[in-house]
Amino acid sequence: MTTADYERNMVLSNVDYKVVGTRPVRHDGADKVTGRAIYGADFDASGLLHGKILRSPHAHAKILSIDTSKAEALDGVKAVATASDFPNTGDKSVDLGEDTTKLKWLRDNILASDKALYTGHAIAAVAAVNPHVAEEALALIEVKYEALDPVMTTQEAMSSGASILHDGLTTQELGEDTGKVSNVASHFQHVKGDVQKGFSEADVIIEREYDTKTVHQGYIEPHNGTALWSPDGRLHVWCSTQGSFVVRDSLSDLLGIPVSRIRVTPTEIGGGFGGKIPIYVEPVAAILSKKTGAPVKIVMSRKETFEGSGPTPGSNIKIKLGAKSDGTITAAHAWMAMEAGAYPGSPVGAAAQCVFSTYELENALIDGYDVVVNKPKTAAYRAPGAPNAAFGMEQALNELAAKLGMDPIDIRLKNVAVEGTRRPDGPVFRRIGAKEVLEAMRDHPHYQTAKESGHGRGIAIGFWFNIGFDSACNIAVNKDGSINLTEGSTDIGGSRTSIAMHAAEVLGIPVEDVRPSVVDTDTIGFTAVTGGSRTTFATGWAAYEAAQDVKTQSIERAASIWDVDSDSLQMEDGVISSKTDSELKMTFKELASQMSDTGGGITGRAAVNPKGVGGSFCGNIVDVSVDDETGKVTIERFTCVQDVGKAIHPSYVEGQMQGGSVQGIGWALNEEYFMNDQGNMANSSLLDYRMPTSLDLPMIDTVIVEVANPGHPFGVRGVGEANIVPPTPAIANAVSDATGNIMTQLPLTPGAVLDSGK
Repeated sequence: MTTADYERNMVLSNVDYKVVGTRPVRHDGADKVTGRAIYGADFDASGLLHGKILRSPHAHAKILSIDTSKAEALDGVKAVATASDFPNTGDKSVDLGEDTTKLKWLRDNILASDKALYTGHAIAAVAAVNPHVAEEALALIEVKYEALDPVMTTQEAMSSGASILHDGLTTQELGEDTGKVSNVASHFQHVKGDVQKGFSEADVIIEREYDTKTVHQGYIEPHNGTALWSPDGRLHVWCSTQGSFVVRDSLSDLLGIPVSRIRVTPTEIGGGFGGKIPIYVEPVAAILSKKTGAPVKIVMSRKETFEGSGPTPGSNIKIKLGAKSDGTITAAHAWMAMEAGAYPGSPVGAAAQCVFSTYELENALIDGYDVVVNKPKTAAYRAPGAPNAAFGMEQALNELAAKLGMDPIDIRLKNVAVEGTRRPDGPVFRRIGAKEVLEAMRDHPHYQTAKESGHGRGIAIGFWFNIGFDSACNIAVNKDGSINLTEGSTDIGGSRTSIAMHAAEVLGIPVEDVRPSVVDTDTIGFTAVTGGSRTTFATGWAAYEAAQDVKTQSIERAASIWDVDSDSLQMEDGVISSKTDSELKMTFKELASQMSDTGGGITGRAAVNPKGVGGSFCGNIVDVSVDDETGKVTIERFTCVQDVGKAIHPSYVEGQMQGGSVQGIGWALNEEYFMNDQGNMANSSLLDYRMPTSLDLPMIDTVIVEVANPGHPFGVRGVGEANIVPPTPAIANAVSDATGNIMTQLPLTPGAVLDSGK
């Protein structure tokens, strides 16, 4: 494709469908723009009580005693809860949707028992007749602490003599328990080839260290949950979540009751980006409801959301690259330590899966360290771990290209991963689009046009592996030919419509004739989290299979009406017809009107756990200007190129690409937790935690590259995460190009940019 072929937002597509690839209006659009959509904080019920949570003022402290008597005596207070109210359910490994953890750690994170491990750690909770009484009651709870020294970074936590967060946490070294009590939960390695030999063969070697700070996902709606524990022992929870079944199963583990007695209804979700996969307030609301016999609602404040829920981790990363004079990479070593927060489970494992996977490397070594620190337990944030890893790798590769006198895209194309490439962590790529993304970047007018005087230009490419997991879908045919589609993936980014489009394509009906609903855990089969870029891929596939079931039944019904063999019939474009007799023909709508006469209603069902996940690659071209006096960085032009397999709804795909780019820009330039050495956060509000707005940005140009994923019926790849991976290194490379200084720390604040020249 030539540069003249590009438009501002371009789709490079080779396959066309009737419904897939079009841009219909989203099914939930009217409810959301008119205010009819119900979010967690909107929920109300007769006799509703309001819950509030007391949080630790210390980042690290022993809890000596908790006296709730004065709070319990306050008029209007109906119940008080502490960690002692959890039943003794022992300890085991529990599934958190995208990760696993020990039940003890999950329980202690929700309500601390022996220690407070971060400022904002939940200590006790109150249910009262209104929020004001609940707040007043919190002030009456007396907690005695013994303050301890906190550790705030991986470097501090791993240093000799550091304060220990967990007396029972011993380091897992390459899968073996060392028995050594430490803040390092685990150290693992991925090894491919002979790294020492590879470096000995290199003509040029680059070695550099990088640091990133703790960053929040930035969702607008705070965490919330309402629980009603009925006298019959049934628990019903309404909450804003990315995984209603994860909430159900976690509540079962924490509260010691069967999943069959728990019903979770997901409300609409006002943003998540991975941060609403974990549970925080739902178990507390459940305990308070059991004590009071009334529904209890808890809604976090903005401060609580920042200080009491999971951000993405800060990290310390070291990258070493060696290459021949022609640009062939001979060896690569990544050393990555990531903050897990107060309990083990940082995304360093995912980072290790991504750091070198864009490239064909003969020799590679990856060291990963999962490190606990006195900050909130980390949660997923859009391709968790991958942006941290790419910030180091993609800058080091640009530095290598400069040292060799090579174009930064050319060195990437020379080493790019292709079908058959084995990643350093083991898997072999099927058909992928990394090369096509780089070629589209190279040919784009942005890259072909000379940069303006005084501007810097940077590029980077990133990878996310995507996941599959379980999804279920049911389809019921209505007598007017429309269908009711029920599924369990909470809708983020218009997934209701993209899933409905799978069914509409199979049945040959307009997507407007599909009525999609996201339902509770009693109504649909097990469905994993809305995360990992799995929803359109996996739940869409479930809708595809459910629609195939409807299609098969429809053909069988038509065969019974015409008294012919069903194998002699076909269904295309919403019309059932004979393969041999042109007179035998009826529309899907006509058949639907005859369901009662041909055996009753038609219902299609499917449950899938697809394994053909296709990874996604995304690249950025960024132009920046840098104020020489203040160090302020301004994004002048930004282009995002991503392989999406097949864009089910191109407008939503473009929105994902632009949204991920903007979040990456915020991560690069502004966003961080400002925390002092005692672990207190100074910017726990949206006024002080500065996220970019439309006023800070140019238009984000997008190029959708479609390299079909052979593991999906329509070629789909997950698209929600790879786009946040390249912005931080692309912007850092652009700033380096503008200033001549290497950027080794995020964010690139004016002060950091000025200091880079010292």
